[in-house]
Amino acid sequence: MKLRLYGKTNCSLCDQAKVTLDILQNHYAFEIEEIDIYTDEELLEQYHLLIPVVTYEQEVIDSGIIDLQTVEDYLKQSVNPNNMTK
Repeated sequence: MKLRLYGKTNCSLCDQAKVTLDILQNHYAFEIEEIDIYTDEELLEQYHLLIPVVTYEQEVIDSGIIDLQTVEDYLKQSVNPNNMTK
């Protein structure tokens, strides 16, 4: 499973989102793909007021202030327990 984290450089909320996802990686097996929205005009238009944004495939899991519990609840529903790391 790969979660995407849309953000930009010099963004404290984006940095906090990355820390939240790193914490969750201690308990769930997933990859994080970080994407800078300033590298793509479509992404900039889509997410510029929402970053950070965490998605799985095309589904937005959370945006703005990324809530650990919200992402964890999503992972609990989406990740097969056999894929859990702990």
